[in-house]
Amino acid sequence: MQFRSHQLENGLEIVAECNPQAYSTAISYFVRTGARDECAEIAGVSHFLEHMVFKGTESRSAEDVNRELDELGSQSNAFTSEEQTVYYCTVLPEYQLPALNLLTDVMRPSLRLDDFDMEKQVILEEIAKYADQPPFGAHEMALALHFGDHPLHHSVLGTTESVSALSRDQMLEYFNRQYSPGNLKLVLAGNVDFDAVVDQVERDTEHWIPFEVTREAPRAEGTGDTNFVRKEMAALDYTIQLYDGPSATDSTRHAGRVMSTIFGDDNGSRLFWEFIDTGKAEYAVMESCEYQGTGAFLGYLCCQPSQYDANIQRITEMLADLSENGITNDELELALSKICSHIVLQSERPASRMFTVGANWLQRGTYHTVRESIDQYKAVTREDIQNLLTEFRLDRPTTVSVGPEK
Repeated sequence: MQFRSHQLENGLEIVAECNPQAYSTAISYFVRTGARDECAEIAGVSHFLEHMVFKGTESRSAEDVNRELDELGSQSNAFTSEEQTVYYCTVLPEYQLPALNLLTDVMRPSLRLDDFDMEKQVILEEIAKYADQPPFGAHEMALALHFGDHPLHHSVLGTTESVSALSRDQMLEYFNRQYSPGNLKLVLAGNVDFDAVVDQVERDTEHWIPFEVTREAPRAEGTGDTNFVRKEMAALDYTIQLYDGPSATDSTRHAGRVMSTIFGDDNGSRLFWEFIDTGKAEYAVMESCEYQGTGAFLGYLCCQPSQYDANIQRITEMLADLSENGITNDELELALSKICSHIVLQSERPASRMFTVGANWLQRGTYHTVRESIDQYKAVTREDIQNLLTEFRLDRPTTVSVGPEK
């Protein structure tokens, strides 16, 4: 296993975890842009643009793109989050260069007007679909309420109004503002011919023009507000609670994941034994969400409306006990076993390593082997957890609840 990196003159960084024994090659472009880089007028443009990237280039039609992906036998897709847009495919090693050529080409889409108008309807249907599905937009509403005026309050999908009003020229302006080669990272993992990759990408991107891209990353302080939304078609109450937490670069982020695993993992955690094992709730978890400059702990409760008040009160009591008394040695050992096992098992697939390597490089500009990642978690102590709970208090949640009763 060897980690290699190279930066082209246009600013594009290429990083790879090379394993000549791997049976596949995973390739991706990480773009440092997402919902937080939008304004209300163009909300949802990052996700919309993700769709448009596969609609063709100056030399390929949408049919060409999809046909070539199939001919290469690739497993490919893309996703957009609050902070990044990722385009990826996994192929057999012998197809890595043609797959890379295709993926590099689509990073400069033609954005044809006919394709734009057609895909807009697809996006609007997607927004409507998620609005109809539990938890009925509670997650987006909770982020908006918690982060207030902070850039992270934007919805990834945008709104029906913002997407309907979005023009092709506005999308082109956004693309020309965010998709600078220096704002992209080419990330590979598995059986990678790194020198051949660098040579090809250098040729394929020689026409890419670099420009400056900026992003503000202030620390956010949650509002602590509460909003109850009535949804008559709902049978259960869906509640999201957000608390301030460590950012993607905070030294306490490992302790944050360990704490949330102990308190709110979906199996064997304090929330599991209190609510799931006893039948008090359908779902009860807490997870750590790390962003650039800030972070949050996200709690999710799904239960019968008649049990809502008692369950929320019990969660408040459990968090107070956690903050006051901390965790036990047994809980720490169990959580570390879960986390480290997950890291090892996930690392067996080049595609999984690609996402891990890419996220680390994009957020922190660092690379860690599997062993180094495990050691970072094993270094977490009970005192670290207690210091975390002192720095990020869990007694002032932002709460959004969607259910059949007001």
